[in-house]
Amino acid sequence: MKFKFHGKRIGGILTVIPKNVRTFEEEMGNYTATNARMKRMKEVMGYGEHRIVEPDTCVSDMAVFGAEQLFARGLVKKDEIGALLLVTDSPDHFLPPTSNIIQGRLGLSEDVYCLDMIQGCSGYVIGLLQAFQLLEQLGDKKVLLIVGTALSRKVSPKDRKTYPLAGDAVSVSIVENCDEMTDIHAEMRMDGTRANALMIPAGGFRMPCTPETAVEHEDEDGNIRSLDNIVMKGGEVFNFMQVDVPPLIEDNLQTAGKTKEEIDWFLFHQPNKFMVEKLADELEIPREKIPSNIVSHFGNASGATIPTNICFNLADKVCKQSFDVCLSGFGVGLAWGAIVMKLGPLRFCEFAEY
Repeated sequence: MKFKFHGKRIGGILTVIPKNVRTFEEEMGNYTATNARMKRMKEVMGYGEHRIVEPDTCVSDMAVFGAEQLFARGLVKKDEIGALLLVTDSPDHFLPPTSNIIQGRLGLSEDVYCLDMIQGCSGYVIGLLQAFQLLEQLGDKKVLLIVGTALSRKVSPKDRKTYPLAGDAVSVSIVENCDEMTDIHAEMRMDGTRANALMIPAGGFRMPCTPETAVEHEDEDGNIRSLDNIVMKGGEVFNFMQVDVPPLIEDNLQTAGKTKEEIDWFLFHQPNKFMVEKLADELEIPREKIPSNIVSHFGNASGATIPTNICFNLADKVCKQSFDVCLSGFGVGLAWGAIVMKLGPLRFCEFAEY
C-alpha cells in the first residue's frame, strides 16, 4: 500500500536506553561454539555492547520516564498531545492496552486517543504512518509516538544466533502538523504466509506457556532455547531482506521522484551490521550513507533501531538543518516498508538512560 502526506513532520526524538550494559566478551561462555568462531561472528555481525532491561522493567516504564522528561523540560506540553500511539512487540499485559496505562501514568487528558500496535522491526515506519493519518484530524494537537521493546526478556541467553543481538530501547517522538507543505511518500507491504520466520511460539492463546514449553532444547546449529523464547530462521530472514526489501525501496524512491544520490541518509532498521551492509551493496548505495553501527553499541531494539540510529549518528546535524532521508523497517510479520521525507531541524534529538 502506498501513502502520500503533506504538512507533517517529526518535531523531536528522545531514545531511552537501559543503563544495564552487557558486552559480547563477557557472554561468550554462554554459547556452545568455540571462542574463535564467536570472535569471527563478532567481526561479521557487529556484536559489541548491548543494552538490556532489568527483569522487572517493561516498555511502559521507559516510555513514561522519557515522556516525563520532555514535559518537565517544556519540550512538549501535556495539553498539546492529541494522541498517544504505542508500537511494541512486548506489551505489559494482554489487557489492558499498554498505551492506556502510559496515558494514565502520565496524567494525560481523557480526550487523548490511545492505540496499541503490536509490531516489531518495521514498527517506527508503521507508527509514523498511523501518526500522519491521525494528524489529519488533530489540528494543532500533536502525536506522542512511542516505539520500543523489552524483548530481551524473551530471548534465551544461550541462543548465540539471537541473544548477542538483543537490545532494549524505547523512543518517544513528537509528530506534528507544520506549515511546510513538502511531500511525504511511503510504502508498506506485509506477508503473513512467512510469519513463522520470526516468532515466539508459546505465550499466547494458541500455545500458552507451561512447564513443558519452558524446557530448553538444542537445535542443529547449537542454539539452546525453549518454546517460550524467540526463534529466528536466519536464512529466511536474510533472503527476505535481500530479495523483497530493495525493490520496495527502489519503488518508494521512484514514487517520491528522488534518486539515490538526492537522499542524504538512508536510515534503516539494523538487525546486524552484516545485513545492513549487504542491503547497501544490493541497492548500490555507498555504505557511508547507510549507518550500520547501532547493534555494536546498543543491540537490535526492534522498531526502535531507526530512532536510535538518528539519535546516535545524526543528533547534531538534524537539530540544525533539514535532510532528505529514506527510513526503512523490515522484519517480523513479515512486514517491510519505507518512507521518503524531510527530517529536521528537530527541536531535540537525544538519549536518556533509564
